[in-house]
Amino acid sequence: MPLSEQEQRLLEEMERSLYNNDSDFVTTMNSRRGRPSYTLVVVGILGALAGVAVVVAGVAFRQPLIGVAGFILLLAGALFAIAPPRRRGSLGPAPVPPQSSTPGGSAGRNGRKAGGGSMMDRLNDRWDRRQGGDER
Repeated sequence: MPLSEQEQRLLEEMERSLYNNDSDFVTTMNSRRGRPSYTLVVVGILGALAGVAVVVAGVAFRQPLIGVAGFILLLAGALFAIAPPRRRGSLGPAPVPPQSSTPGGSAGRNGRKAGGGSMMDRLNDRWDRRQGGDER
């Protein structure tokens, strides 16, 4: 179900606020994105399948240590397949989306414009307005 125009504006405003207020978090999240390395996925799946084979061999030979080693290999292969790719080199700063003016610069609490302050302050202001007035 597509977002309404108001929901899209609110989402864009929240994203801009996140980029402005918590750039370290944004940098961390952007470093995890990227195209999956299909080679690493295939190697991880092959490692997991080898782990299953070792577990079955441990059960067939009634050797618990072989079974435990196979389980560890299975787990390592699965984690290797689903782990995000690591980038080489240094990461630059996260791109900051362009600023746009907020329509209707009404004053919120403390005489600030609605676009200023933290995202939580703006959300609290909006909640107070919906509840029938400013409580503070």
